[in-house]
This record gives sequence, C-alpha cells and structure tokens, in this order.
Amino acid sequence: MISLRYHAVSIGAVFLALALGVLLGASGVSDRLLSAVSTERDDLGERVQALTAERDDLAAAQRASDEFARRVGPAVVNGLLVDQSVVLVTSGADPTDRDVVVALIEQAGATVSGQVALTAAVGDRSRADQLRELTARLLPAGAQLPAAADTGSLLGGLLGSALLGGATPEQAAGVLTGLATAGFVQPGDVPAPAALVLVLTGGALTGIDAADSAAVVARLAAELDRAGRGAVLAGRTGSADATGAVGVARADPSVTAALSTVDDVQTGQGRVSAVLALREQLDGRSGLYGTAATAADGAAPAA
Repeated sequence: MISLRYHAVSIGAVFLALALGVLLGASGVSDRLLSAVSTERDDLGERVQALTAERDDLAAAQRASDEFARRVGPAVVNGLLVDQSVVLVTSGADPTDRDVVVALIEQAGATVSGQVALTAAVGDRSRADQLRELTARLLPAGAQLPAAADTGSLLGGLLGSALLGGATPEQAAGVLTGLATAGFVQPGDVPAPAALVLVLTGGALTGIDAADSAAVVARLAAELDRAGRGAVLAGRTGSADATGAVGVARADPSVTAALSTVDDVQTGQGRVSAVLALREQLDGRSGLYGTAATAADGAAPAA
C-alpha cells in the first residue's frame, strides 16, 4: 500500500523538479537576454561614435565655409552697390548678422541710411486694429496705402512712404515717432531716404500666433519691395519654415516673383548672398537662396 509519506515525498519531488526547471530555464533566458542587450549596446555605441564624427565633420566644414566667406566676401561684393542707399528693417534679427551685413553693404559701395527695428507688437493679433488705425492716421499727405487690409501690407505701405523718398524729412519723422510712441518700432534716428531695403529677421517663430506674426513681416517686405527699387528678405536657418517670414513669403509665388529671399543669413555664405541679392534687385531680378529645400535658385546669387 502506498503510504501518506510516499505521497508527500512524491509531491515534494515534483515541486522540486519544477522549481529546478524554472531556475535553469530562467538562467538560460537571462544569459541570452544579457547577451542580446550587450550586443545592442555595442551597436548603439558604434552608431553614436559614427554620428558624433559626422557631426564634427559637418561643423568643421561649416566653419571652413564661414571662414572662406568672411575672407573673400568683401572682394566678391566690392563695388556692386556704388552710389546706392539701403535702409535696414529688422524684426527679431541677430545683432551680429546685422553688423556683418551692414559692413558688407558698405564694402559694396552703398550707404546704409539707417535702421528701423520692429517690435513684437507688430505681430500681436490683439493690437492689429490699433495698427491699422495708426497706419491710416500717420500716412503722409499725398501717399496711398495698399488696398490689402492685412497689417503687414499696411505697415509696409506706410514705411515705404516714409523711408523710400515719398515723404519729407518732417513727415518721415512723424511716421516713425508715431509708431515708436505706440510701441510698434523701437525709438531711434530717422533714416535718410533710400532706394533699396533689406528686411532682416531671425529664424522660425514660436507660439500660438507664430504663423500670423511671420506673415506680417513677409507681407511688409513684399510691400517695401513694391515701393522702392527692390527689397531682400533675409533670415536665419528656420526662417524658411511655415512659421518663418521667409517661408511665408516663398509660399506665395506672386511675392517671390519680385522679392528676393535668403534663409541662412547666420552663415558667411548667407550674408554675402544678402548683398548679392540687393544687386540682383537693382538689375530687376529676384531669387530664392540658401540651404532650405525651398531655396529653388541655389545657395547664392551669381556674383
């Protein structure tokens, strides 16, 4: 007869065998898992090293390109804008970009008549009605605003009348003083009348109203282009995105048919391109330049 003790020993042996099997199986799975993780870690390490080397190579190439542009840029633009005058309109522009481009414009033989620095209020939708009313009130006698109702076109029309020879010095001062008092431009000296305009911006804008703010600058640049002998809209990398002024301008073929755009003005190449594009405007041509996919005419205008 099978005793109770025999049953207990048998059941205990079964559980012991199961536990041993689980332990041995887990040990095998654990070893395989650790081996797979170790292999993947090694692969990821190699990829990180390769990407780091690629990044360093690209950075070195960019530094070399900027150094080359810095050295040869003055010679490339020398004499291209003799006896011309250029007014600078900025919106979120980097001061270094501005200073280098101004130096190149002067190397090209042009006079920079002054600067108008727009504030963030220009792209504030809650102040759009105030800006529309102000443009109509400040408009010099005899000047006309564009038929468009958007604030960028209206402000561009107003600044065009004040900066591009359509107003007396007193009228120009009144326009800029009124805009500065309302907080739409920074206070500063009144630029002398100019023939060409460089609108200088930063990169892509952020925030809920980013696209609208970018559109204000793009349409302002387009209106300034119509008002004078030509205009160039230049921004940093990102400016050609949907929330960048260059990107908004390039999305409208009727704008880029006349307005030149540059999307990499933080580079030596882009800064030289901005000056070459001003020359291009004098010749009645326009183009889309830079490193973005929408730079349909290449890295830079022909020298």
